[in-house]
Amino acid sequence: MSRSFGLIVVGDEILSGKRLDKHMPKVIELLAARGLQLAWAEYVGDVPARITAALARAFASGDVVFSTGGIGATPDDHTRQCAAAALGVPLGLHPEAEALIRERMQDTAREQGVPYEPDRPDNVHRLNMGVFPLGAKIIRNPYNKIPGFSIGDVHFVPGFPVMAWPMIESVLDERYAELFARGRAVEKSVIVFGSMEATLTPLMETIEREHPGIKVFSLPSVDHAEHGRHIELGVKGDADKVDAAYAQLLQGLHSFDARLGPELVR
Repeated sequence: MSRSFGLIVVGDEILSGKRLDKHMPKVIELLAARGLQLAWAEYVGDVPARITAALARAFASGDVVFSTGGIGATPDDHTRQCAAAALGVPLGLHPEAEALIRERMQDTAREQGVPYEPDRPDNVHRLNMGVFPLGAKIIRNPYNKIPGFSIGDVHFVPGFPVMAWPMIESVLDERYAELFARGRAVEKSVIVFGSMEATLTPLMETIEREHPGIKVFSLPSVDHAEHGRHIELGVKGDADKVDAAYAQLLQGLHSFDARLGPELVR
């Protein structure tokens, strides 16, 4: 059975423009390398009610969802608590997460040449990073050992790319390898000059109707550096279905006597 993949990016800093989101392009890249596609993405600020609502939708969707950001232990980090609220389950210190966090604290003390003091207030506070919703499983963090967590098919990683991206890769490779390259998506398109989308719409509707599972797309441009005003018209879907749909698209364009430019395959 095919699965859809989603992404939730949490953080006021993204919505305010203080930081540019790097997660969506990278997740698209990681999925594409495995023959998969991102179906949807959502950006959410550091507002608990909104985060809870977004996560409730993710848990109910049946999709594979990655959530980045907000799993730390500062006052503006709400994702762990919101995940628990969305599921209606309590939070608790995960034993394996606790062990990894304590290990990281010992490493830090050793690197700094100071004794490890487990009862020091800041070290006790750091354990909050291992407080997860009941039933969570950890996602190991190869950068600094502070783990993320998974609940079903929703996976929570830090906002830092250096941590998040290898963690997302490990989840994909360990949990979803059976989906790789199945129904690998292909796009075929052609540059169309001197036509209008309204004129081409009946052809697009016919192709989608006669080729289930195929999506037709139309990308108009008015000031393209190379092609000027044009429409990129194409089809996308499983590799074994695209060729027939694309052939019908070209045939239909020729019947319109449309002027065609380069053909593109992605």
